[in-house]
Amino acid sequence: MTEYTPDYPGMIVPVGHVEPVPRRIRGYVAGHLVFDTVRARYVWLWPGYPQYCVPRDDIAEGALVDEGRNLTLKVGGARRQTLRLGSLTRPGAAWEWAEDAPSGIVGHVSFRWEAVDAWYEEDEQVFVHPRSPYTRVDALRSGRGLRVELDGTVLADAPNSVMVVETGLPTRYYLDRVYLDWTRMEPTDTVTSCPYKGTTSGYWAVRTDTATYPDLAWAYDFPTRQVSPIAGMVAFYNEKVDLHLDGRPLPRPAPVNRVIWENEHR
Repeated sequence: MTEYTPDYPGMIVPVGHVEPVPRRIRGYVAGHLVFDTVRARYVWLWPGYPQYCVPRDDIAEGALVDEGRNLTLKVGGARRQTLRLGSLTRPGAAWEWAEDAPSGIVGHVSFRWEAVDAWYEEDEQVFVHPRSPYTRVDALRSGRGLRVELDGTVLADAPNSVMVVETGLPTRYYLDRVYLDWTRMEPTDTVTSCPYKGTTSGYWAVRTDTATYPDLAWAYDFPTRQVSPIAGMVAFYNEKVDLHLDGRPLPRPAPVNRVIWENEHR
């Protein structure tokens, strides 16, 4: 079997890399402002995206309680923190970087994403994880025809598409709905979010003559402005269907491993 070779650019930032964040970063919990900083730092614990590091002085007084527990993370040590606001407590919500961490983040605090109810870069809410300054996402209109098949069944045959090209991920092809065979599509309750594209408005299972496959297609009816051309269009997982671009079959990419690394230290 021929080994799959990605046909898209990979991530370029090494683990342990630190950079300043040129944006105001705020976090709210239960309606209360927990931190507000223009001095945050990025640190990469894996190449996919960074973590915010907030100076301790920019965190609400008394909001963090040291648990007396040392952590060993990928780039250095840290002390685990409980978030406490009145009667609300969230153990393990954050960690303060120790002296053996990269020099730019010593004395800074990183929060588990889900421990903070709402994150903001300037006045725009950010979802899922911080946006990487080294990730580019382009939505490009393409006049190349695209056919989608599975188990020999044609699911879509479109004369054009919008290609979403995102650093480190396979190209996704978004199709106008009129070109899909909706007799093969079954809606599901799945909802996912992306920091670069927004929150999905629909997911569909696909039914062929052989089997039913869950959650193979999705749409963003109200995407972020950066990828507004995909609004209302539908994409399929390249990894799970067979695509033909201008009549040429495309190899299925390797499954994307989107590890949420902050769970490692729990």
